[in-house]
Amino acid sequence: MRPWGRVARVTGAARVANIGPAGRKRRVLLGVGFLAAGVTLLALLWWAGHGRGLRLAVFPLFWIGALGLFQARGHT
Repeated sequence: MRPWGRVARVTGAARVANIGPAGRKRRVLLGVGFLAAGVTLLALLWWAGHGRGLRLAVFPLFWIGALGLFQARGHT
């Protein structure tokens, strides 16, 4: 038997939001801000002709932006 076989699944109705409207708004704004910064920086690096390695360094901006938006959407 798998050890995780007995874990109770939480349905959508049983979830409780742990942030309020102000927290959601802050995460949406930060998420959009980081995504916009990532797009801008990536476009500038591409326009300047930098290689893939330096353009890959922009990935954390996209990651943080996506996390902010997903957390705001999930109320977490």
